[in-house]
Amino acid sequence: MSTTPAPSSWLQLENRVCAVTGAGSGIGAAIAAELVAAGARVALLDRNGAAAEQVAARLAAVGGTVLALECDVSREGSVREAAQRVQRELGDCGVLVNNAGLLKAGALESVSVEEWNAVLAINLTGQLLCARAFQPQLLAAGQGSIVNVASIAALHPQTRSGAYSASKAGVLLMSRQLAAEWGPQGLRSNAICPGMIRTPLSAAFYEEPGFEARRAALTASRRIGEPIDIANAALFLASPRSGYLNGAELVVDGGMDTMLMDLVPRPGFNAVTA
Repeated sequence: MSTTPAPSSWLQLENRVCAVTGAGSGIGAAIAAELVAAGARVALLDRNGAAAEQVAARLAAVGGTVLALECDVSREGSVREAAQRVQRELGDCGVLVNNAGLLKAGALESVSVEEWNAVLAINLTGQLLCARAFQPQLLAAGQGSIVNVASIAALHPQTRSGAYSASKAGVLLMSRQLAAEWGPQGLRSNAICPGMIRTPLSAAFYEEPGFEARRAALTASRRIGEPIDIANAALFLASPRSGYLNGAELVVDGGMDTMLMDLVPRPGFNAVTA
């Protein structure tokens, strides 16, 4: 008889209570779906409550145990209330995926303070508020894991994106600090830096002829990422299989970061490849 466990049991997430912010679409919805497929009980938090309900309904239809909650991660009261409902209706949360994010374009010389603060409030402060609100449950559940979704923009400035790059860079340092402060108590905190991922927010870009090919050529894998690519990484970091990863940053960009030198003109070296 084979001793190789089934894919779902390999992750050891069965009946684990997980909370995913920004779960109403895109990467968050994909992470929630994969957690359900792995046997977890999942709370879907989103500022757009109707969107969270729609995703939850699809997951419930395939047998998932889910809970949709309207939650604005930038408001401490909203986060605290959501955490209480998760505990009351699903049990102690053992996995928190901080995924909710916001991008407001604008050059640094002209971005308004209001827009700057709005992005920081969701992308950075919101992750801290969620981590603090769920911390008691994560400790009670044992082997608690926090997965913080950042961006490759945290590692490389994304010009004219307002506070986005700064906020995501803050996420990386905060994730490490959570690991350093809470690791001795039994919690893990790790981060994911997604590259170019096709989501509902960016889908229209790829309708332009040739746009996808030009973008894909910037990656070593020669393709644009999909939400499932980030979901797979998130599940690994959420699971006990990554039990000795704490304070780590996982870049999931199809190798775009490795292509930097090929973007620099070098006579005799640069080659056009498909």
